[in-house]
Amino acid sequence: MAQQPTMFRSRDKKTPEPFQDVSQGLKKLYRTKLFPLEDSYQFHDFHSPALEDADFDNKPMVLLVGQYSTGKTTFIRHLMEQDFPGMRIGPEPTTDSFIAVMHGDQDGMIPGNALVVDPKKPFRKLNAFGNAFLNRFTCAQMSNPVLESISIIDTPGILSGEKQRISRGYDFAAVLEWFAERVDRIILLFDAHKLDISDEFSEVIRALKNHEDKMRVVLNKADQINTQQLMRVYGALMWSLGKIINTPEVVRVYIGSFWAQPLLIPDNRKLFEAEEQDLFQDIQGLPKNAAIRKLNDLIKRARLAKVHAYIISSLKKEMPSVFGKENKKKELIANLGETYLKIEREHQISPGDFPKLKKMQELLAGHDFSKFSTMKPKLLEAVEDMLANDIARLMTLVRQEEAAMPSQAVHGGAFEGTMSGPFGHGYGEGAGEGIDELEWVVGRDKPSYDEIFYTLSPINGKVSGAAAKKELVKSKLPNTVLGKIWKLADVDKDGYLDDEEFALANHLIKVKLEGHELPGKLPEHLVPPSKRHKEIDMGE
Repeated sequence: MAQQPTMFRSRDKKTPEPFQDVSQGLKKLYRTKLFPLEDSYQFHDFHSPALEDADFDNKPMVLLVGQYSTGKTTFIRHLMEQDFPGMRIGPEPTTDSFIAVMHGDQDGMIPGNALVVDPKKPFRKLNAFGNAFLNRFTCAQMSNPVLESISIIDTPGILSGEKQRISRGYDFAAVLEWFAERVDRIILLFDAHKLDISDEFSEVIRALKNHEDKMRVVLNKADQINTQQLMRVYGALMWSLGKIINTPEVVRVYIGSFWAQPLLIPDNRKLFEAEEQDLFQDIQGLPKNAAIRKLNDLIKRARLAKVHAYIISSLKKEMPSVFGKENKKKELIANLGETYLKIEREHQISPGDFPKLKKMQELLAGHDFSKFSTMKPKLLEAVEDMLANDIARLMTLVRQEEAAMPSQAVHGGAFEGTMSGPFGHGYGEGAGEGIDELEWVVGRDKPSYDEIFYTLSPINGKVSGAAAKKELVKSKLPNTVLGKIWKLADVDKDGYLDDEEFALANHLIKVKLEGHELPGKLPEHLVPPSKRHKEIDMGE
């Protein structure tokens, strides 16, 4: 299906400029409108390195973060159902490197220093963290169907005490923040058997504060404790996270045992299966939502760049031209909060768009204010135009691409195991009960349903809707649900129920009361035997 190019205005001419796809559009907007503003006001020294083409072209990435021995590497192994190069698993801190697990035709390892000079990989700007980090950064390439759609970043286990601060040799939290800006999903792993959130882990979570929308929490190894203990651990985890993340919204927590071993305590098997299915669906949706995520991240970056420009130009304006520069600089840094308030009022900017005050004060201390740029309205106008007009047009192109593309989802590995067959999620349960049986599953309870049926004084073997209603409302289900059950059970659509249809209606009530969803269309195995070989419409 050929796509009509969406039109954008170029910066210099007011003529429309066509973009063929979202990726090209994002790159062009960044290079022509946002980058000049960032470059002019030293944005890259304060917040985040410049974006490159690879940042817009790369596959969705999943970042795994957690204390040591919470099962991060095992989780990756579980998803792919295959060992990856450089993988080490153990109860002690084994993963001492950042490992980018990516797709490649040949299995192998690429060391960090080689990785950051590869223009096709989105890691070139990690060069700024120096050799201490690059010696602890590798890419594991392998041919695996899961990696055709996503890449996974394994991280070193977060240590306790002084080890975390001293032995790394690089700014661990800053590296994680760099990845957080560029990934599509951040998964925080906790061990249900030994739940403990160290100060260092709390610090890392706070560093990811601006990316709560990407964050998911996994309470792993939950099969090692019984139901009562699990309730207490879950409550303690939510309480701890509430204090650290400090947002009114609750972070989504998935409970389970994410590895291919038998459950130690199988009491909560159904819960674990449902939670794993939900998490897999969340990960499988990443490729389809990748373009929207990149667009969203560019908007966030543009808003921060705008605020940064206002801050820098405001500080430059206050600086004396000749004498007393150093004292004035100290005074401006100390009173930065007042500058924030002034900019907030003048430009109607939300307080949430401003960078953290303390961090900004620390960074400003190392800069020469006399080299800052003054206000350049044209650069700000270009970014305003991008946010007001170009982004809206690009959104239209995103929707066009989504509609034109076949359904994108992560496949292979553990994702295949829950797709179909008797071990698919919910197979043989609820409305699916009896799907493989030769006998009609409703027939098991039909004698008890028949007793009720014949008390309703059927005429010519059928009961009217009014008579059936008196019995069916005893289930206390709402009329909307009972209406759907009637529609499914009245197989021949004559407005009456015979004994088989009445039994089917009661079976569907039982399915709903047991907490399962009703089918949109009556499954073939639930069709009453006497009606199976007739040409009938069996649902919506």
